[in-house]
Amino acid sequence: MFSRIASSALKGIEGITIDVEVDISNGLPGIDIVGLPDNAVKEAKERVRTAIKNSGYKMPAKRITINLSPAGVRKEGSAYDLPIALGILSCLKIIKPGKLNDTLVVGELSLNGNVNRVNGALPIAYSASKNNIKRCIVPKLNEKEAGVVKDIEIIGVSNLLEVVKYINGEVNIKPTLVDIKKIINAYNKVYEVDFSEIKGQYNVRRALEVAAAGMHNVIMIGPPGSGKTMMAKRLPTILPDLTFEESIEITKIYSIAGLLNEKESLIMKRPFRSPHHTVSNSALTGGGKIPRPGEISLAHNGLLFLDELPEFKKNVLEVMRQPLEDGQVTVSRVNATLTYPSNFMLVGSMNPCPCGFYPDTNKCSCTIPQIKKYINKISGPLLDRIDIHVEAAKVEYEDLQQEVDSEKSKTIKERVTNAQQIQKERYSDSNYYFNSTLSHSGIKKYCVLGKTEQDLMKQAFEKLDLSARAYNRIIKVSRTIADLDGKDDIEVNHITEAIQLRTLDRKYWR
Repeated sequence: MFSRIASSALKGIEGITIDVEVDISNGLPGIDIVGLPDNAVKEAKERVRTAIKNSGYKMPAKRITINLSPAGVRKEGSAYDLPIALGILSCLKIIKPGKLNDTLVVGELSLNGNVNRVNGALPIAYSASKNNIKRCIVPKLNEKEAGVVKDIEIIGVSNLLEVVKYINGEVNIKPTLVDIKKIINAYNKVYEVDFSEIKGQYNVRRALEVAAAGMHNVIMIGPPGSGKTMMAKRLPTILPDLTFEESIEITKIYSIAGLLNEKESLIMKRPFRSPHHTVSNSALTGGGKIPRPGEISLAHNGLLFLDELPEFKKNVLEVMRQPLEDGQVTVSRVNATLTYPSNFMLVGSMNPCPCGFYPDTNKCSCTIPQIKKYINKISGPLLDRIDIHVEAAKVEYEDLQQEVDSEKSKTIKERVTNAQQIQKERYSDSNYYFNSTLSHSGIKKYCVLGKTEQDLMKQAFEKLDLSARAYNRIIKVSRTIADLDGKDDIEVNHITEAIQLRTLDRKYWR
């Protein structure tokens, strides 16, 4: 007696179709699972045996062999419980033959036969749809996230008995339909915080607006209490709303990581991740014994805020260099090599010295060696990958007492959205999305400078002793400032402002 049921494994943020093959033959009673299973998959035989018994069916006193094909792909997790159980019941003729054709099944079983949620239901359903599978049976708690996928029936089930009756046509379960437009329209776009709450710091506010318009990385340097964290937390309020495609990408990552709320179909807010400075390499970039997305992938299409940058371990900060350049991170382990998207905007903040008050000699008690040691925790190569450096000065009493509110997030957001729309139209025939993603060839094509602008950049390059990477990043920031002004060409005033947003490394790191 033989049966085959389609299931799925995850590789990065994509699903791979796995055939669950079940054979029942004469021999010593027992269940063997082959096909490179991990411990969680090996333990499935006990969960499946008990779930089948407690659902009112009788396990045969025969030898049961289960093969997860292709055998060269490592199988992890408990999502194979339900297809294994259905494969056994199909061999026993409890499930009618041919009823599971063009059907993919995932789900974890409880000992009482209930079907528990699994991670990665959304990417699994997407991959199934691309492979022309007509129906996907998922746990009831996963049906909303999987239901956003078109061209495939999503059937949410609660227990093993219900699944068997549905497959045999004894009960009717309607496919889950998710109204995407309704979700988007129902999404509350009002934030609890607003840029208008920030007093003073006009130069930082402008720098953050430029950063948001071009999705540039930014670092803020200033004394304690100058509002660096406050401003960073308000940065998402001026970013454009997520597109449907961006929401899908983010939701896939959170689904794999097991961070998706069971009531959520889509994540509609840009991620804002702020890990503690004790974070490890694996937690930041992703990995572990069973590789999972890290903070930089959870911040995909959003913000990664690292508060008090020098407090992070230097090796932890250095691992971000490659993802900042490539927009993705590759996690290599003995068992697998996985790639996760990590196209995020890095926002960092730090004090100018250990006590935080340098160069105010009346308050600063740090020695020059102490300051240099503290500052040099941020390496030159990492600093070169941060487009905008801005200084947050101490907030004056007069700024705190001003009665007129600063510019609201809604107003700034309109300018940022317009600037990003200009970029999308400009790069519609290329692989670029924002000015910050331009390569060297892209800069030559889209950031052409006039004679006067070239002379200014030459002076800045020689006087400030810029690296080639810093030079290119000034050009990209200039392009963003021009977009905010609605200008087709980069002008002298755009370059001047961009240079001003790139000189702090000469003040603190020299």
